Amino acid sequence: MAIPKLLDRERDPDSSIEQDRKDQGDVLRVLIDEHPVRMTLGELILVMHADAERGDPSAATENAVLDLIGAGLVHREGQFLVPTRAALYFAALEMS
Repeated sequence: MAIPKLLDRERDPDSSIEQDRKDQGDVLRVLIDEHPVRMTLGELILVMHADAERGDPSAATENAVLDLIGAGLVHREGQFLVPTRAALYFAALEMS
């Protein structure tokens, strides 16, 4: 399960786990910021990787989406991705 790895207290900024955390956070922020607009995976990949210097944009975004779906923070509605109520609620708490 990915959650224990993500909650590990020792963080190496150069590790793949830390990059996974960053990718997941970035994906979730985009989906929450765009809510209630729903995005497809293809649209999300374009938004996430407007920076041409990054590596393989589709693999990092796809992995982040799968991890977020598994954690219950993103839901797939057909071809569209949406943040779950739990993710939206937590985002609202952080803003207050």
